[in-house]
Amino acid sequence: MIQREGDRATVFAEGKIDTFKAAQFAEEIKTALPGTRELVLDCSGLIYISSSGLRAVMLAVKTMNRQGSMRIVNVNEEIYDILEVTGFIGVCDVEMKE
Repeated sequence: MIQREGDRATVFAEGKIDTFKAAQFAEEIKTALPGTRELVLDCSGLIYISSSGLRAVMLAVKTMNRQGSMRIVNVNEEIYDILEVTGFIGVCDVEMKE
């Protein structure tokens, strides 16, 4: 699901983004990018992300570095660990769930 407010778009990642769901997730992110200056990936409902899903996130990070900024928010500990090991921490803002 995508929520828009002006030039800000929030993509809600939910459930398991595995090899089978990664293409749909990538398309959803791609849909959110045009005209977006701030992209927020809300992971409050995300419990798993595969390397295919991470690839979609990395493509979004690269795009948003050219046209604005990106934040990954509401990340649980397991997803944070995956993002840390794969190098996302430091490439864009990542915030854990409170």
